[in-house]
Amino acid sequence: MDDEVFVVVDLETTGLSPETDRITEIAAVRLRGTDVLGEFATLVAPGVPVPAFITALTGISDAMVADAPPLRDVLPAFRDFARDAVLVAHNAPFDIGFLRAACAGCGEPWPHLVVVDTLALARALVSRGEVSDYKLATLARAFEAPAPSTHRAVADARATAHILRALIARLRRAGVHDLSGLLQCTGHPSEPEAV
Repeated sequence: MDDEVFVVVDLETTGLSPETDRITEIAAVRLRGTDVLGEFATLVAPGVPVPAFITALTGISDAMVADAPPLRDVLPAFRDFARDAVLVAHNAPFDIGFLRAACAGCGEPWPHLVVVDTLALARALVSRGEVSDYKLATLARAFEAPAPSTHRAVADARATAHILRALIARLRRAGVHDLSGLLQCTGHPSEPEAV
């Protein structure tokens, strides 16, 4: 896994549904082994008002995204950043669902990347005796992430990257040294499949 490139992504959105809600922020950290190769971060103009409860949760307001680029301008840059990498997210179905819907809405093809869910990986590798739950903030504290989870995409992507590295270290100690073994721990087939 030392040669594997991972892109750890986190999104902020106007709500929970990829069909009706929109992305307001995308951030990602590109890793090879323990080395950070780069970061990607941008606010996104959602084209709809940001609900008050989202502003209260994330701090992202209509004023903050008023001059942000639209998704159709952001997606190609993000796809370039994530090219030829394994995509990683905490509770990946949420982020991947929004990214797939965003691609469809912009007429862009989904890049069909292999996806790793740190939530599923943590459930497989971290006992309930170690943590009270598997929320990003809880795992970030448990693994002493230097960047705490804050419901902002940059901080959460950095926290997830730290958690991924800690979980990979556990896998190595258990004798797992390749992507296929990692994917087996999350319930995926042993051969990486793009989704």
